[in-house]
Amino acid sequence: MKPLPRAVFEALVADALDAVPADLMALLDNVVVLVEDRNEDEPELLGLYEGHALTERGWQYGGDLPDRIMIYREAICEICSTAEEVVEEVTVTVVHEIAHHFGISEERLHQLGWG
Repeated sequence: MKPLPRAVFEALVADALDAVPADLMALLDNVVVLVEDRNEDEPELLGLYEGHALTERGWQYGGDLPDRIMIYREAICEICSTAEEVVEEVTVTVVHEIAHHFGISEERLHQLGWG
């Protein structure tokens, strides 16, 4: 489907973040969530986590720039046929990338159904 306007898409990302349990969101540490149109290196990528997962942070971690979760608007809209599918895919992608922050591997996410 045609990409949703940025403001509409950003609201969907905010809604997906609001749907994550508060106890879990409270554990996010030094992370920013951004909406971008596409990943330049991998244009079909729906989302990306860049940073140091909590499971990889040691005593030396500190003063680092925030980890980044990117959600790619055009790529998600491209694979969806309806607005409802976009809402679902945004939710799945947000949860998927947050899980990487907690050190959950790609393989495990697929096993859990968060492809």
